[in-house]
Amino acid sequence: MATIRTELQQKAQSVILQYAIFRWESAIVVAVTIILTFLLPKPFAWWPGFGWPLIGVVGVVALVYSSLIDADTNARVLLSQFQEQFDPRTIKDKNLRQQVENGLEYQRRIEMQVRKQRAGMIRDKLEETANQLTDWLSNIYQLAVRLDAYRSDDLLLRERGAVPKEIEQLTAQQRLESNPAVKQQLQDVLTSKAKHWQSLRDLDTRMQQAALQMDQSLTSLATIYSQVQLVDAQGIESGRTERLQADIREQVDRLNDLVSSINEVYDYNTKGIGT
Repeated sequence: MATIRTELQQKAQSVILQYAIFRWESAIVVAVTIILTFLLPKPFAWWPGFGWPLIGVVGVVALVYSSLIDADTNARVLLSQFQEQFDPRTIKDKNLRQQVENGLEYQRRIEMQVRKQRAGMIRDKLEETANQLTDWLSNIYQLAVRLDAYRSDDLLLRERGAVPKEIEQLTAQQRLESNPAVKQQLQDVLTSKAKHWQSLRDLDTRMQQAALQMDQSLTSLATIYSQVQLVDAQGIESGRTERLQADIREQVDRLNDLVSSINEVYDYNTKGIGT
């Protein structure tokens, strides 16, 4: 089953290949090759006619190869793919946007650690860890999007101030009402208003928990990053990576549950409270 990271890696490979072929150094090599081929076709008597083109092809191939295996280039291009998938610019709240950007930066640095490793057990373990971290980052982004919508929801802001006052007024009106039918109608409205007020309070509580979880998740992500740097052959033998992956799974599951619970009570697309 393809993970989010696998799909983004495939896109990144295509982007890296295009970058490698069309980078400015490659353009210079091609230009110099053409100039030398026409202006200095035989610098030596023994120089073959295909000498400069051959050197040019070798130079471009070397540049392409160095780009494809460069850890920083791979991590940077992959980060750009992550930024498209989890675009911080869509988030209006400055603090939430910064948190998503911090998460993306940790992802970039961890990708660099993965790319620097030679093929083998350590590289494979770090690949698995990076796949899990992408799921983690996805959940952080989903949580940030929902918190952002909630914080900019002006209707919720108005209702928090209006509903308690409406309940107070309806309660006072019901006490003074003598008509049983009208009194019952007032009670029905009060019951509905009370339910809505409870939903508002439950949503506020859920979002407060979500904001705290965001902070905790970013702190944990920083810890994971420092632990990834310590992964080596000895760490694999001692089960360090297994414990690391278990910690990540716990964070991913916790965030996934939180996002799901928010979806049950709040539609961030329409900014409506669920019933």
